[in-house]
Amino acid sequence: MSFNPRDPHNRTLLSQVHPPDWPTPTPANVYNLVVIGGGTAGLVTAGGAGMLGGKVALVEKHLLGGDCTNVGCVPSKTLIRAARAAHEVRQAHRFGVQVPPGMAVDFAAVMARVRQVRAEISQNDAAARMRDEYGVDVFFGEAAFTGPNTIAVGDLTLRFKAAAIATGSSPVLPPIDGIDSVEVLTNETVFNLTEQPQRLAVIGGGYIGCELAQAFQRLGTAVTLLQRGDHLLKRAEPEVSALLQWQLAQEGVDIRLNADVTRVVQQGQEKQLHYHVAGEPGRLTADAVLVSAGRQPNVSGLGLAAVGVKANEKGIAINDYLQTTNPNIYAVGDCAMAWKFTHAADAAARIAVQNALFAPFGLGRRRLSDVVMPSCTYTDPEVAHVGITAAEAATRQDVRQLDVALGDVDRAITEGETAGFARIYLAQSSDRILGATVVAAQAGEMISEITLAITQRLGLGAIAKVIHPYPTRAEVIRKVAETYSLAQFTPRIKRLAAEWLAWRR
Repeated sequence: MSFNPRDPHNRTLLSQVHPPDWPTPTPANVYNLVVIGGGTAGLVTAGGAGMLGGKVALVEKHLLGGDCTNVGCVPSKTLIRAARAAHEVRQAHRFGVQVPPGMAVDFAAVMARVRQVRAEISQNDAAARMRDEYGVDVFFGEAAFTGPNTIAVGDLTLRFKAAAIATGSSPVLPPIDGIDSVEVLTNETVFNLTEQPQRLAVIGGGYIGCELAQAFQRLGTAVTLLQRGDHLLKRAEPEVSALLQWQLAQEGVDIRLNADVTRVVQQGQEKQLHYHVAGEPGRLTADAVLVSAGRQPNVSGLGLAAVGVKANEKGIAINDYLQTTNPNIYAVGDCAMAWKFTHAADAAARIAVQNALFAPFGLGRRRLSDVVMPSCTYTDPEVAHVGITAAEAATRQDVRQLDVALGDVDRAITEGETAGFARIYLAQSSDRILGATVVAAQAGEMISEITLAITQRLGLGAIAKVIHPYPTRAEVIRKVAETYSLAQFTPRIKRLAAEWLAWRR
């Protein structure tokens, strides 16, 4: 990661997450826990262990806060908010509000706010906070295992009883001819922009590609999105992919599916992309190229062989307790887990602290597989999900599906945001919730109701009894629950009710 420009916002950021004058601590004789990597997983692991009284060291080779604070969630959602503001102004005429001609996006100001917000939030991940509030010894430098209970950081040796690896992941550059010789953007560099690209090619239609393609299009960039597969968000339900593809196309994003990019060439200030669709060649010229074609775990240079920790291109091998093949060493977050979300790293870090320090002889250990993990893609509409997927549901005979469209929700109608739906998967013979997908504005805020129900083993019937304020978008969940409840009134029950009431007359 590199940060430009070196303005007051970025200087504030660096003063928090990698202070240039940071005093290197004197290593303790032995640490209860040494954590390698200062992203979300590492910070929560180290901070949690330190808060509970452990002697803890945290080693970060670059910036505390990791991807989330520096080049992920925080800057991207700040950019998305600005893009939504621009979109709302352009769409104001739908509500009878006439915007005078001349509305324009000040891209430099948008990016300055991104940097300002990032700097403000970075205080939560500050080195001084880890030291002063949690008692953690923070070391900056590259760490490598050197023995069964030792880690080298430069000339220093840290001794540990237990260790946790939380080194995260990095964007992958796909094997495209010429891509190494052309300056392309990834999530690690796109937020350095101060000048708006007039034409942006986005390679990859996953959640990062879709979020940023929509955001840049709304900010006024002409965006072309190239996806190798035949639909966006390849793990999403077909209806979700189709709806999102329609929404992006409506906003002007040029979507090219089944596009296999074969070559990238620099031509002056422009980039030329060559690709094939169904064997037919295509060519695209852009001012900038954003690559969002997957991520790879950061596992090299850690000396894993010295401590018997197995890893491959998918990451560090862990068991259900987050232990690596060395039971005294744990791995947390993107470097080891299939869930590559900030909230997943946070949740797993708490499990790692429990298992590494407070489960003597294995008593009281917690399992990663017990976690119910929601996710959200922050396009507009948002796509939130928890539990089993559509693909999993399709292979099972004991699952039924209930849907309600946002077009049936009064608040969605008043807001003019009826594209979307709520879908809940239930056990065939009960109201037990197995999973859900919500596609709506603020779906990420709404999915937690379903996640709570699953984790607390509350059925859909319990949600039907919850009073939801009217009118709200979350009523779509109540309506799904109501659909379930009304289905319980079988003809026999209705007949018995009518007979009872007739007898009471």
